[in-house]
Amino acid sequence: MQHDEVRDVDYKIHLSTWKKIIRLVFSSKKRVTLLIIFSFSLTVLDVLIPLINRYAIDTFFVGKSYETLPYFAAIYILMGVAFGFTVWGFIHQAGAIEAEISYELRRQAFKNLQRLSFSYFDQTPQGWVMARMTSDANRLSVIISWGLVDMVWASLLMILTLIVLFFTFFKLALIMTIIVPIMLVTAYFFRKIILKYHRKARKHNSQLTAQFNEGFIGAKTTKSLGIEHQSIAEFNTTTSYLKKYSLRAVIFSALFSSLILLISYIAVGTTMYQGSVYVLNTVITIGTLQMFLSYALNFFEPVMSMTQMISNLQNAQASAERIVGLIETQSDLVDTPEVEAEYGTIFNDKLENWEPLKGEIEFKNVGFYYKEEEPILEQFNFKIQAGQSVALVGHTGSGKTTIVNLLSRFYEPKEGTILIDGKDYRDRSLHWLHKRLGYVLQSPHLFSTSIMENIRYGRLDATDEEVIFAAKMVGVDDFVQTLDQGYKTLVGEGGSLLSVGQKQLISFARAIIADPKILVLDEATSSIDSESERVIQDAIGQLLKGRTSFIVAHRLSTIVKSDVIVMLEMGKIIEMGTHQELIQKRGKYYQLYKNQFVIETLQSK
Repeated sequence: MQHDEVRDVDYKIHLSTWKKIIRLVFSSKKRVTLLIIFSFSLTVLDVLIPLINRYAIDTFFVGKSYETLPYFAAIYILMGVAFGFTVWGFIHQAGAIEAEISYELRRQAFKNLQRLSFSYFDQTPQGWVMARMTSDANRLSVIISWGLVDMVWASLLMILTLIVLFFTFFKLALIMTIIVPIMLVTAYFFRKIILKYHRKARKHNSQLTAQFNEGFIGAKTTKSLGIEHQSIAEFNTTTSYLKKYSLRAVIFSALFSSLILLISYIAVGTTMYQGSVYVLNTVITIGTLQMFLSYALNFFEPVMSMTQMISNLQNAQASAERIVGLIETQSDLVDTPEVEAEYGTIFNDKLENWEPLKGEIEFKNVGFYYKEEEPILEQFNFKIQAGQSVALVGHTGSGKTTIVNLLSRFYEPKEGTILIDGKDYRDRSLHWLHKRLGYVLQSPHLFSTSIMENIRYGRLDATDEEVIFAAKMVGVDDFVQTLDQGYKTLVGEGGSLLSVGQKQLISFARAIIADPKILVLDEATSSIDSESERVIQDAIGQLLKGRTSFIVAHRLSTIVKSDVIVMLEMGKIIEMGTHQELIQKRGKYYQLYKNQFVIETLQSK
């Protein structure tokens, strides 16, 4: 899966993508209809103003007739009120549509993220997803809402203006007609160049942001290696390119605006010259000439709006494709229609059909790989009884994490089956398994709320007393009592206000309160000091009773009481038994335990 933010992408406008966006966000057509009506009304008012002024000049200034002056004043006042109401209306509707689009895109994207399997999050950069949910959603909501106003207003204003001009005096109208394609060709040419340089500037801006981030995170490494000069050189190179392409975009933007103004005033000058000839020859009135000049002066604005909208659509094409891709991404782990019919979906469980989970687990001829040419497990067979505690031991790459990921159904076997209580776990729903599974990670994630609520996430209906009881089991209560706000203490973003060991203890309490039938401890005690580890070991004895548990640990002192210890090497079981049995065999486990015991003894001195 490629997520390269700085690669060159196709900036052509693909209508199929925008149709999907429109279908996604416009579930209600009421606001869109109102927005179009207000935009149309504003266009009509813009066209009427020069017509009314024409009447005023010919009647009041040239004709010296003032009988209709009160009516004219009343109409002008009404026009002002109409303008105010229309402007309020389209701003209100466009703003509401912008908010609704942003909400709907994020809602659908986030909902789909909940459906996706662990493998998606394992392979997709967090920043990529965050960018889709924030900047891309914002960009699309602005372009669709306000762009719709510009498109309706600009296109209708051009059409209505030309209609009025041709019906009034087609010879002068031809001047405007000739100018339009010249403007459009000029706009197309310059927008293409400006877009190219903006794209290059954004590419280097992305690189600059990455260098800022790397410079901050890797400051200690940079200083310890003494490579500040190299970092500055790379930074200067990137900023020089960013400056270069940004300046070129500005220069061409200035040229474009100047040319459009020049073309517009050529149109105005030509209209004024030719119109004056017609006025002197009494072919048209002064009011008509003023109307033509007014339209000529204002005609370039809708052309600019149209070209700007096209440019915005080109710019946003990649954003549209990315967020549609996120919303339409399919999970690589899905329940069959038959399973969904019986067990329900992740958002609509059929709990009445869920049978209890006992915890007997069997890997039967399981084969698995992340890359086809690099198999992790081949013909892997393993069976444990309900309620047994199993420790997985082995060097990095031996397959420990893969086994617990397969057991947790974060991934599924490429070959063979995994049976839970004698039944292929694919014959039950994903949610059925995950609701009965407790997983304590090596690097636990805490939510940005209080300690109490973080523990309660294990079971949302747990009482405060139950939360505190679980906390006491693993020693969380010991350090909570030293905090001024106790269990109401906020943990910060991701638990940043706590130590790694404290976060680990809270995640353990969260697993306890969830009361899982299958418990996975993935290096769960790796960041906890020896004193805290003794507290947890006491709690584990109570926690594991009646539960099937898998413990992945490098610190062998944490697994000596496990019912079964499985020694793995290259995805194969080379030794299996209790701690005493494996020690007596004096095999690979014995050597590993002896070496680690010596290291821990030396470290403690």
